[in-house]
Amino acid sequence: MKISLVNPYELGRQPFGLAEPAAFLQKAGFTVSCCDLSIQKLGACLTTDTNIVAIYIAMHTATRIAIEALPKIKELAPDASLCVYGLYAPMNANLFRSLGVQTILGGEFENALVSMAKRIEAGAGDTQTEAETCLEKIEFIAPDRSKLPALSNYASLINTDGSTMTVGFAETTRGCKYHCRHCPVVPVYNGKFYVIPADVVLHDIRNQVAAGARHISFGDPDFFNGPGHALKIVRALHCEFPALTYDATIKIEHIVNYPEEMKVLKETGCLFILSAVEAVDDNILGYLDKGHTRADFIKALGYLRDIDIDLTPTFVAFTPWTTLAIYLELLHHIVELQLIESVAPVQLSIRLLVPAGSWILDIDNLDGMIGEFDAGILGHPWANPDPRVDKLQQDVQAWVMQAEADGLSRADIFKGIWTISHAIAGRPAPELELKHTGKPIPRLSENWYCCAEPTCEQLVSF
Repeated sequence: MKISLVNPYELGRQPFGLAEPAAFLQKAGFTVSCCDLSIQKLGACLTTDTNIVAIYIAMHTATRIAIEALPKIKELAPDASLCVYGLYAPMNANLFRSLGVQTILGGEFENALVSMAKRIEAGAGDTQTEAETCLEKIEFIAPDRSKLPALSNYASLINTDGSTMTVGFAETTRGCKYHCRHCPVVPVYNGKFYVIPADVVLHDIRNQVAAGARHISFGDPDFFNGPGHALKIVRALHCEFPALTYDATIKIEHIVNYPEEMKVLKETGCLFILSAVEAVDDNILGYLDKGHTRADFIKALGYLRDIDIDLTPTFVAFTPWTTLAIYLELLHHIVELQLIESVAPVQLSIRLLVPAGSWILDIDNLDGMIGEFDAGILGHPWANPDPRVDKLQQDVQAWVMQAEADGLSRADIFKGIWTISHAIAGRPAPELELKHTGKPIPRLSENWYCCAEPTCEQLVSF
């Protein structure tokens, strides 16, 4: 039986979410092909005799692309049973069933994919018998990346001198033990996370190094869900590949609470840490239940600078609680902390996404601000009480998209945001000096964003 796994988009990563299921399904005796729509066309892996098409939707943008791709999938594989799996599958189950998808799988999905394949092979029909969300621990095996496009086709590391390096992508855990209200992981995992054994992770990275990777980007929702596990992996990695560098996503509170462990990261090759700072306003951080304050952010930034690890902050700059003054305060902090080069301009246009099941909906005093679920945007629409704030978000988004298309520097794009924002707020824009931009830092060639309405659509040709 022929199974095709399809990845619509995952921030330029070679997806573990295809490689691991491919290994499971092949071990069970099935013939598997993989298609990454950010690089390939559907015709490269779908044929009329394809029995199952399973689409991996790990993020909002991927979900929107999957919806657009479904008609072409049905055209190329008219007799195939359709499945969507991944983080965004269960929260959009009703929508996908209305579009003709028979099987919806979320959480720890590998065993369920095998169960689905066996069910269909046995002629038991398309009626799903597997749980939509499974949180039972699975026994991870070495992922199979051989059917995916080469690593050189994915996001690369851009060094401060302009040179680039091939990047591998690995996961050491799935799920997350935290409950940040805006995070799409929370409605599915509800505080649970699962460790991927160190030998499996190291085997995966070893294969990617053999395929040309010189830098590894760890894709865990939080690399320090299990600090001991993370340190075990990076120590072993550094011992085997001392020249290999890496980055990871770590909460601000972990950077503050684990200073000695941060030193180990530096010693083992960590170039930079992504951290979902989200806001510099303590009230908004409280609404989002982020577990840190503005002071914590500043402390974490200072400490990482002391040990020479770069911090890449990400933000949800526009929320129902954002005012013009709060947005200007965010910009002023970026200037004062010399973070202009460290913050991808798209981060300053990000608007809070409220997907189905979001814990944001449990916050009091949002009546009249957040509407009913809208399948057109895959979320609950909301409006800021001050229409000028929504206008600012639209103007900043448009400016960033155009400026990046024109190849402007981060400093020049920030200057435009600075001018636009002060103008809408009716305030004179203080003059910016280049010394405020901060030093260039290593970065991936595709921007990281999460928990946000997309600021641009990933364009794919099916």
